[in-house]
Amino acid sequence: YDRCIACFIGSTYEKEIKERSILIKEYALLTQSNLQPMTDARRFTFKNQDRICSKLLIDKLFGGGKSHSMVAFPLRAVYLVQEKENKTDENPQIKILISVPKKHFKRAVKRNRAKRQIREAYRKNKYLLLDELENNPQEEVLLAFIWLDNQLHETEAVETKVQNLLQRIAEKIEKERKEDAIT
Repeated sequence: YDRCIACFIGSTYEKEIKERSILIKEYALLTQSNLQPMTDARRFTFKNQDRICSKLLIDKLFGGGKSHSMVAFPLRAVYLVQEKENKTDENPQIKILISVPKKHFKRAVKRNRAKRQIREAYRKNKYLLLDELENNPQEEVLLAFIWLDNQLHETEAVETKVQNLLQRIAEKIEKERKEDAIT
């Protein structure tokens, strides 16, 4: 009986050693061929820092005459490009606000669903706009998504609209930069 247990323990131990040695060999092959292990520097997250919470920033976004607006039904995007006030790396380059008015959906469940759809679509596609801002780390974008329709839409439809808006905003920012460089 003791011999059988010893054989069993020995065999599982040998399998573990073989698996580890295979992993070590694969890593050695990767480093020899100058390939990097698959690590993606992009993080598709949405943290509290990414939200516009300050009343001053909200007033600046909607009150000032410098903000721009565009529509991809059922969403309106209002954005403002400005210099970063706090130039630390901790602050994100894009801060967003999501608004689903009570006028369109009386029930909070529906409002929350629409907000969740927008938030998820932004989280997945935020690099469409962040790639454009990569060249100017001293700039930040304040962005508000406002729901315009009285009905809920499919998640895929909302995601395509958010992608469309983010691409158009990135193009417009690039166009404005080129015009500023000329003048």
